[in-house]
Amino acid sequence: REVQVFPRPLFGTRQSALRAHWPLFEQMAARFATWGAGWWAKQGLKAPLGALAAGSACAAGSVSDRRLVRMDSRECATNLKPHHVATWQEGSTGLVAERRINKVLNPMAQELPTLNFLNPDELVMGHIILNDSKAGHRDQALKNGCVRGNACKDIYWEPKEVRAAIVTCGGLCPGLNSIIREVTNCLWHQYGVRSILGIQGGYNGLSDPEEYAPIDLQPSIVREIHHKGGSILKAGRGGFDAKKICDNLEAMGINMLFTVGGDGTQGAAHLLYEEALRRGMKVSIVGVPKSIDNDILFFDKTFGFDTAVAEASDIIRNAWVEATSCFKGVGIVKLMGRDAGFVAMNAALASTIVDLVLIPEVSVSMEDIMLHVDATLKDKNFMVIAVAEGAGQEHVATGKNDSTGHTIYGDIGTHLRDQINSHLKPEGGRSFYIDPSYIIRSCTIRANDHIYCTRLARDAVHTAMRGYTGVVVGPIHNVIVLVPSKLIAMGKRKVSVNSSAWQSCVQTCNMPFALTGLSQSKKK
Repeated sequence: REVQVFPRPLFGTRQSALRAHWPLFEQMAARFATWGAGWWAKQGLKAPLGALAAGSACAAGSVSDRRLVRMDSRECATNLKPHHVATWQEGSTGLVAERRINKVLNPMAQELPTLNFLNPDELVMGHIILNDSKAGHRDQALKNGCVRGNACKDIYWEPKEVRAAIVTCGGLCPGLNSIIREVTNCLWHQYGVRSILGIQGGYNGLSDPEEYAPIDLQPSIVREIHHKGGSILKAGRGGFDAKKICDNLEAMGINMLFTVGGDGTQGAAHLLYEEALRRGMKVSIVGVPKSIDNDILFFDKTFGFDTAVAEASDIIRNAWVEATSCFKGVGIVKLMGRDAGFVAMNAALASTIVDLVLIPEVSVSMEDIMLHVDATLKDKNFMVIAVAEGAGQEHVATGKNDSTGHTIYGDIGTHLRDQINSHLKPEGGRSFYIDPSYIIRSCTIRANDHIYCTRLARDAVHTAMRGYTGVVVGPIHNVIVLVPSKLIAMGKRKVSVNSSAWQSCVQTCNMPFALTGLSQSKKK
């Protein structure tokens, strides 16, 4: 949301007015920051400057060559007062003064007195590149930074009063059991929480706990679950009803809920947060982002993605073996990625044996594909193609929606297979089509991915114990931060054709310009 600060030019144009008065604005901001630092210090609060800087930046806005704009502070990731159970009813905005509000000493501070704890106002800046060539593409919600999501010395919740629950929603993804395990262990061992429920069947288990009975979780139950794929809680879709769920949370005495799922799950969690806010019902709702497609906004990556890419890379090698063992052979692998091509792109980069990557973000013509097939086969007599399931829908669109309103996608994999077979048949060539489908999501999580799950799960617990609600934890510049769930639910992250990753993929695969999407980018 952009607001014109000057309704009319003070003199000349708005731009000239801005340039003339900008030094004055800087002086005013500096005086405000100096006064604020002194006031905060008098209240006994340490290191307030980071909070003041973030708050001032939220209000002050940014300068562009074209106009002065101010972001609505409510849409800023540092606006967390509406997302702390001690301040969410106030209607105020900005950062939370946790040192004043959180009165409970973290049990870890007693058991491990030399343990390092975060300053609660530590910020990770969203935009870290000076003279950024892609500044116009950066999301303004992160411009003023994000609060780190780790353990602090002072927490809001008294651990003995916490009754926690964890729910896994949507489809399967490598690492779900790792998240369940580490949330349980952190609550149990680090905070002494002894009442932890595993909600079965996604939101269905919260809307109808009699039909989907919850499981009592403890370390002995979750000890070895990370060694197998899937979810011991049976992830499920649908079943969301904010009023019913709040009724059941109150009936079961749950005051801490961890929602594991994608943008739809976190969007529903935001509605749940709003219903709890309306009732004045104190509950910390903290999301852990899940998407095998890696399409969650803002965050570097989602858990399970690295494992899926590793599995996909192995399957691409199978297609390469088939293609290289045949005269004019073309191996085709269809991978997950309805709206974003991250799996296909990264699997191609990891395997380094792919000649063409088709992703939903890039529209291509079949004529250009066949020209590239002919050129590649002429050069080396074989070819490998990785195609995301949502790519090329302009060629296979069904025009239908499912019961939830989502578009039913056509099968680009079989269409591409048939087109290439028809094209190569006169010359004696053929394709080898592999659709691994659910194989890459039902596998056991790999080592580094499990470590990442451990970080996410523990920081989700720390964030909840600090009293935050209606937020999601995830990495920005490889540091775990918290972002309001409303912002996460605003859309999906997609591969940018201007990104270094996609352009590296283009170069690694030696793709022709017509199939890269770069021409589309120039037109925009």
